[in-house]
Amino acid sequence: MNSIADIAARLQGYDPDALHADKVREFLDTLVEPVTQTEELPILAALGRVLAHDVVSPISVPPHDNSAMDGYAFDGAALQPGEPLRLRVVGTALAGKAWSGTVGAGECVRIMTGAILPAGLDTVVPQEFTSMEGDAVVVPAGVVQRGDNRRLMGEDLRQGYPALQKGELITPAAQGLVASLGLGTVHVTRRLRVAYFSTGDEILSIGQPPREGAVYDSNRYTVLGMLTRLGCEVLDLGVVRDDPLLLEQAFTQAAAQSDVVITSGGVSVGEADFTKAMMRQLGDVAFWKIAMRPGRPMAVGRIAASKSTSSPHKDCVDSYENGSNSQQRSALLFGLPGNPVAVMVTFLAFVRPALLRMMGARTTAPLLLQAHSTEALRKKPGRTEYQRGVVSLGADGRLQVRTTGNQGSGVLSSMVQANGLIVLSHTQGNVVAGDLVSVLMLDAVL
Repeated sequence: MNSIADIAARLQGYDPDALHADKVREFLDTLVEPVTQTEELPILAALGRVLAHDVVSPISVPPHDNSAMDGYAFDGAALQPGEPLRLRVVGTALAGKAWSGTVGAGECVRIMTGAILPAGLDTVVPQEFTSMEGDAVVVPAGVVQRGDNRRLMGEDLRQGYPALQKGELITPAAQGLVASLGLGTVHVTRRLRVAYFSTGDEILSIGQPPREGAVYDSNRYTVLGMLTRLGCEVLDLGVVRDDPLLLEQAFTQAAAQSDVVITSGGVSVGEADFTKAMMRQLGDVAFWKIAMRPGRPMAVGRIAASKSTSSPHKDCVDSYENGSNSQQRSALLFGLPGNPVAVMVTFLAFVRPALLRMMGARTTAPLLLQAHSTEALRKKPGRTEYQRGVVSLGADGRLQVRTTGNQGSGVLSSMVQANGLIVLSHTQGNVVAGDLVSVLMLDAVL
């Protein structure tokens, strides 16, 4: 296991006091290791999980050449350029049952969508393109070419080949694909166990009366919501006051019961609390000033836990550590800033991709779209900015984006109004109205 110092030493251009956002992701790619435990789940219970193994197709899909349309099947070799084709109808092929007759020259079969194509037939003309003359169907010149409206055996999935690859997220489409193979279960990586708590004497929990200088804890709900949406098993430790004993207990309990510990608050320079000191005492942690806005301060590392930690969830701890020869284990640690928008942005930019990597996902980086800014944006080169934006379709049919207004890191309402984050890169300067900008769509990640 690489130490924080080892990783930092190998990272070219690493500067913890002015860390490039791309270097954060590079650092985390080295620090984070996928979990190895797997489980087998029914298809309907696997939505949102990550495949632990390739799903190899036991059959070909479709299993036979079949018709893609309701119409008439015939041998396409009979088509002549510029001439209509007259064919005698000798039977009807229905879906779900092979037609047992034979088709000779100048003959065809009426066929339904999904029905197996009889031997020797390779073309289907849609019914609406034809006309009837007695017991014969007339195919006008030029309406079809040989091979039209035919689904080939195995054109979707081939027997013995991967239908889904290890590391793919199980989507509704993937669920349907697995079912189309006649498979009822899939092997997935186990859920990540993630513990979270907010820190600070100024943080109020819901139900406590307001007091001067205090704020209600919104970070707890946004982070827990994002973790739940990601499919993690969440341990909610609430709010922990700035007390060394309480912080030590919270960190060790969280590390003993989880793969990842996430906190908010207490990681900025000059913070008058004990959070950073306790992180240093219990773990191997780096404290960063990231060249980004919002969300400059962040702590990353590993936090240690003793097996002897007293916990109301002791059964969970024992189950988690069962089979381990180690008397002490550690969990990945993310110490996020305290401002509400900064918490969400740093989670989406760095924590979510790291958790997806731990889950074994093949794709972890968020997809960025391009949209035209409807307004001028002020931006200083030398930091990455994530501005809250509203993406829409312009009158010209192109994607456009505007900001939500006030971009303060405490304006949580802007995250409700936004449907995307305008991502302005490290070297980028001011944006002129009409310029293309990158946008991370929130519907894809929240």
